[in-house]
Amino acid sequence: MSSEADLVTAAGSVPGYLGPTAALVVAAAVIGYVSARVRVVPIVGFLVAGVLIGPAQLGIVESGEAVEAAADIGVILLLFTIGIEFSLERLARVWTWIAVAGGLQLVLATGGGLGLTLAAGGGWRDGLFTGFLLALSSTAIVLKLLGERRETSGVRGRLALAVLIAQDLAVVAMVLVVPLLGAGADGEGSGGGSLLWALLTAVAVIAVVLVVARRVMPTVLDVVARTCSPEVFLLAIVAICFGTAYLTALAGVSVSLGAFLAGLVVSESRASTQAFAEVMPLQIVFSAVFFVSVGMLLDLGFMLANLPLVLGAAAVVLVVKTLTTAVAATAARIPVRTAVATGLLLAQLGEFSFVLLTVGTAAGLAPLGLGDDGAQVVVATTVLLMLLTPQLAAAGARIDRTRRASSAVDAVHDGGPPRDHVAIIGWGPTALELAATLRGRGMGVVMTTLNPDGAAQAQAAGHAVVRGDPTKAEILRTAGVPDARLAVVAEDDPEQAVRVVAATRAVTRAPIVARPLGAVDVAELADAGADHILDRDRLSGQALLHSVLTELGHPVVHPGRERTVVDTARVVRYAWPEGSGCGHAGASQPVLPQAPGCIGCLQEGTEWVHLRTCLSCGYVGCCDSSPRRHARAHAGATDHPLITSAEPGESWGYCFVDDVTVPAPAGAAPEAESSPAPQ
Repeated sequence: MSSEADLVTAAGSVPGYLGPTAALVVAAAVIGYVSARVRVVPIVGFLVAGVLIGPAQLGIVESGEAVEAAADIGVILLLFTIGIEFSLERLARVWTWIAVAGGLQLVLATGGGLGLTLAAGGGWRDGLFTGFLLALSSTAIVLKLLGERRETSGVRGRLALAVLIAQDLAVVAMVLVVPLLGAGADGEGSGGGSLLWALLTAVAVIAVVLVVARRVMPTVLDVVARTCSPEVFLLAIVAICFGTAYLTALAGVSVSLGAFLAGLVVSESRASTQAFAEVMPLQIVFSAVFFVSVGMLLDLGFMLANLPLVLGAAAVVLVVKTLTTAVAATAARIPVRTAVATGLLLAQLGEFSFVLLTVGTAAGLAPLGLGDDGAQVVVATTVLLMLLTPQLAAAGARIDRTRRASSAVDAVHDGGPPRDHVAIIGWGPTALELAATLRGRGMGVVMTTLNPDGAAQAQAAGHAVVRGDPTKAEILRTAGVPDARLAVVAEDDPEQAVRVVAATRAVTRAPIVARPLGAVDVAELADAGADHILDRDRLSGQALLHSVLTELGHPVVHPGRERTVVDTARVVRYAWPEGSGCGHAGASQPVLPQAPGCIGCLQEGTEWVHLRTCLSCGYVGCCDSSPRRHARAHAGATDHPLITSAEPGESWGYCFVDDVTVPAPAGAAPEAESSPAPQ
């Protein structure tokens, strides 16, 4: 009985982790929203959220293992996505910057920290420890900021990444050296051997990862992608990310570098774009938790009580980091303006400084030789400079006057998103035929599909292809949909077509043509954002009627050049205005015109004067000036009272029952094709 009671109690209780987790995520969401509304970089909002809810302030969330684990996952996913975007080819292009600019920055910054500590009266051991803390910048914040500003491909972005990679490599050695500094000279001999072994292991791990990236992983990911299952693909990608990070951590390499290498592994596959799009939602959530967790470390009470010391330390770090990075970049033959701008971008302390701080304080070391206060000064300075990083990055962009030109050149060199093309979303014979026709007429085409075999067939036909789930905004952006002239959604499944149309409309204002197969819900597709809808069944019916009538000697009358031709694929939307004196507004629905001309006249072989479209079913009929007045006859037979003019340039509607004519809102009238009538 007692066990049953315990189960009931457990079932009705609230898990201990749920309250703090909910508070953390809610705070991040609310303050992130406020930051977006006031046009402040979200990173700043997340840091502020952490400061407010942290244990030293409101105490809503304590710094527990769950928060730290989520924060670590955020860093891993962030570095993983950066690795996917970067690729081995781009890494090879900045290898000199890693060695020269990155290596020299580490030496200069470490020396600066040592000199400052000695000047403050501290010992050389504390000074070297301080230099290590000073040398590191925030990989998470800098790369997140570059991604939001779309500067990853620019000179400043690639240089910053090169320096950050060098810093992550150096963390391997720093984590081993710092305990030796605290232990004294007794362990130096064995420590040197351990350090050399760790460095050799790191090099070996990197070499193995690069070989796997080239030889193994593309084939593996192609096999997984052929399942066309986003769930299975996402699990495989996450497994690669965390598996690689775990193995590199076992070998003594930093987890962040391992995650970055995992991203490079995936970048060599044709499915890299799909992988990036699938992981992005996870990365956003956990990265937000990371930034919140950093803000939670700050003790506002200590900061306010020691404000001159904290501000002075922040100013010194800002100057030293900017100058050392700028000098190192200049040595790598980077223009002075870009070097200074990169220095400002990397002027903060990094998240791995917290790791070193924990290791160093446990070994008896103190930043700047300040004892227990030194650790709090480092935390306060780190959070303060992280908050200032977006402003420093913006100031650097203004200093680097050549940034925009460089970014444009790099974007072209790296294959930026296309523009002024037709984006065909989907794969199949119809889509391939359309793509071939458009290219034959000199128009640019980019195709998007989740099917690897379909992508291979399209590529074999010479078309540009982006692989991935077209409901993901990142896939659509990579395909250049925001800058396309037209988007064609050629998804067979009607429900999937609605989802893709909605995702496409969210990133572009270009016209969208939808061609689903099976039952078509015009209103649903229209509400999702489709401008043109091709109903294959209805179009086939028209073709059948045309063929039968022609064979029987009753050819269908085609409108002359002076007649209006209605676009049967263009959605007619007509929001009936309120206060019109008509009580039939509910009868107005998004519809597709059922024929290019008056249906009754086409059936009878007669002609018409003007065309009207029924707003309930899309029936196209002739006006009251026409001999047969089919529009009015249809309204009487079906109780569909509302029509709109199908003539070009006219945007009015009419209710037969209430005899009311109303003006339409802008864009409600269908755009019919017409040749000017003879004068």
